[in-house]
Amino acid sequence: MREKGEEIRNRLPRLIMSLIMGIIFWMLSVFVPPTLNEVTIPGIGTQASFLVWVLMVLIMGIFLIRVLSDALILGDILTDVFVGKLGIKEERSPKRAAREVVYMIVIVLVVTAVSPIISTIEDYGVYFNAIITYVGLGFVIVFIYDIGRILYTIIENKAEAIADQLTKSQKDKKRD
Repeated sequence: MREKGEEIRNRLPRLIMSLIMGIIFWMLSVFVPPTLNEVTIPGIGTQASFLVWVLMVLIMGIFLIRVLSDALILGDILTDVFVGKLGIKEERSPKRAAREVVYMIVIVLVVTAVSPIISTIEDYGVYFNAIITYVGLGFVIVFIYDIGRILYTIIENKAEAIADQLTKSQKDKKRD
């Protein structure tokens, strides 16, 4: 348990700081580029506002990847603790189910973030947007099915254990 406590003490502050930095760079990507609309970078012919926005989004993405990495590890630790409190001996399945919930959230966030950008592509943006939405939906449905299967297996095993325990206690009573 000491290792888990140490891991939480190391990862939680880093997760919070990375999240705060991601929010700061998101706010900068919203407010700074409009101030540079009139500036054009010589040689490239691109507005400085677009390049600053891309740079801010990339930096924000790096911090959000760190948040996701730390959150997955903390999620594994918290899943272990929660599963231990429930008395479930299987470690792999509940971990996978919790990880798939995180994957579903990430898929929804990515599709939501990419959708407006993709839809601006001339002539084909609407089609690409629909494809991305349906692919994301397909992944979410697969993850929901897998989580349901995992939960069904866990509940079935628990029910069998309880039934075995009840039948064993009934057999013991009949012998007396």
